[in-house]
This record gives sequence, structure tokens and C-alpha cells, in this order.
Amino acid sequence: MESADEIKTLEEDGINWRSRILYPTFIGGIVGGGIGAVSKHRKVHGLANMSATYATNLAIVTGCYCGAREIVKASRHSGPDDLLDSAIAGFGTGAILGRLQGGVGGAIRYSIGIAIVGTGVDYAGIKFRPVLKQMYESVVGGEKKDSWLRWPEWLPIQVLDEEAIAAKQAREEQLRARIRDLTKEESET
Repeated sequence: MESADEIKTLEEDGINWRSRILYPTFIGGIVGGGIGAVSKHRKVHGLANMSATYATNLAIVTGCYCGAREIVKASRHSGPDDLLDSAIAGFGTGAILGRLQGGVGGAIRYSIGIAIVGTGVDYAGIKFRPVLKQMYESVVGGEKKDSWLRWPEWLPIQVLDEEAIAAKQAREEQLRARIRDLTKEESET
């Protein structure tokens, strides 16, 4: 038994419930609403009804899966990116939700499906995390700490400081001078 000094919070134990459970559940609800909006059943049951139904169902499945993944991770004492945790959580979540929906056959189908989809999404998240982090830092982070939002370098719209404005004005003046010289030459010939 742990003493009062040894009890850890979820954050200290490495479980960031917002980024590991809450945000994926919220995103799952949004994706489910989008799927419901393009569903073939929207004409019969209505757009709002189908979007809400799909959003709720996908948010429930995502929340159960993410919670099970964190429980498996804590019980196995593994790292946050262990795909075996994802597979085990997918099988368990699918078995429970499938049993509620469609009996034994549903449990088998759901467990295989949720394990494959959940592990695939986690694998894609691991592979795309550096790209997303770089994009996030290019927009929010960076050298300038005085601003919380910064345009990415590749975007043609930029907020210029005084030196950049002066350099831009000098380039524009040189361009105007070249245009005046060219028009002068054309008018003389």
C-alpha cells in the first residue's frame, strides 16, 4: 500500500488524460459527425439526427478505446507508444462493445475491427507526430517569444518588422527605377 507521500497523480504517473483520452474522444465525435453528414441514411432519418448518432457512437468507442489503452499501459508498465497496448485495448474494447451490440459474433467482429483501426491510428500518430510538432512550432513557437501566433515561413502572407519593411521598400524602389528606365528606352525607340 502506498503512503500519502507516495501517491501519484495521473499527470505525475505519465498519463496526460487530456491529450491521451479527452482530445481523441472529441476528435472522434467530430469525425463521426462528419461521417453522419455524408451517410446514405441522412435522407431518411435527417441530417442532424444521423450526424448526432454517428458522432455519439464514434465518441463512445474512441473514449472506451483510449481509456482501455491507458489502463493496459498502466498495468503493463509500458511506454506511451507501445502498439501492443493499442492492440490489447482494441481487442478488449471491441469484445465488450461488440457483445453488447451483436452477441458473440459481434464481439469477434468488433474486437478485430477496433484492434486493427485503433492500432493503425496509433501507429499513424507515432509516425506523424514529428511532422505535426514541426508544423505547430512553425505557427506558435519559434524565435519570436513576444507573439503567441506567427505565420509559417512558407506562407506568402508575412508580418514584417521595421528592417524587413525597409528592405522591401528598397527592393520596390529599385524595381520602379528599372521600370522607368525600360519605359524611357521604349519611348525613345
